Amino acid sequence: MGKKIVAGRPAVSVIIPAYRASADIGVALDSVFAQTFPHLETIIVNDGSPDTAELEAALEPYRSRIHYIVQPNQGAGAARNAGIRASRGRFLAFLDADDRWMPDFLERQLAYLETHAACDLVYADALLSGESSLAGRRFMDTAPSEGDVTLLSLVQQRCNIVLSTVVARRAVVVEAGLFDETLRRGQDFELWLRLAWSGAKLAYQRVVLAERRVRADGLSGDTISEIERALNVLDRFGRSRMVDREVRTALRIRMMALVDQLEIEQGKRRILEGNFAAAQYHLSAARERPFKLRMVLLALKVAPRAVRAAYVRLRPAVSRLPLATVR
Repeated sequence: MGKKIVAGRPAVSVIIPAYRASADIGVALDSVFAQTFPHLETIIVNDGSPDTAELEAALEPYRSRIHYIVQPNQGAGAARNAGIRASRGRFLAFLDADDRWMPDFLERQLAYLETHAACDLVYADALLSGESSLAGRRFMDTAPSEGDVTLLSLVQQRCNIVLSTVVARRAVVVEAGLFDETLRRGQDFELWLRLAWSGAKLAYQRVVLAERRVRADGLSGDTISEIERALNVLDRFGRSRMVDREVRTALRIRMMALVDQLEIEQGKRRILEGNFAAAQYHLSAARERPFKLRMVLLALKVAPRAVRAAYVRLRPAVSRLPLATVR
């Protein structure tokens, strides 16, 4: 890769949006500056963060090595776009402020792109950490990527992209129109769909090259929010893009499955709250009712408090990762 580096110009631009990130930003930046690939620039975009004073104090030791941008709060997509517009590298690497990279992250991802000239974006696996029973597991163990990354596999969520492991060719992202700033949530998922729809080539490496922080238990209200984000993005994408019959069918099937998941998660939340009538309503609304769900519905009629007690006891063991594509 060295022969392709232009003197005075970074090969890769690292984009980090910051909102309420003062407690975590140092760990993220330490991982950036520990990279074995040195030809980079780091752009921090303060998206109108309410902890700006604390954030800037945390950034002070790094100020000579970062490009710091402040803007009114417009959302993560707009913050990343501001970073992209200010960037000079041929490649873009995205990192959330509460995640971090392994030291060889950039070296291995950029090497992949350089040796696969037709590939426009590559992502990798990540180790999960934080406030979750999934801590210590690999992301692809819970949200696998299987087969080629295509528009169909993204719609079906057979391929799930961790934003903080993405390195992409800047020109391709710019040509696609950057992140959709009208979306406050799920901008990354929408961009991956749009890139695949436009013909960009996406790929992945199964090696763990990052650490992703999971802040909430997989069966909490955060899961409901993640499902709602996926539904919104898929619905919006389907309404605004002409796609072939196979993808259109997959969109409809996936959205129906997500609606079922949403009803089930709402039912789980109501069980925890002790609102058993509402729990029955939501669980009964699921179109697909496997044997386990039918048994839970029956038990809610007979012994609802026992269902709640069992669920509270078993909950950590059955926890799962919120939808991977829409952080």
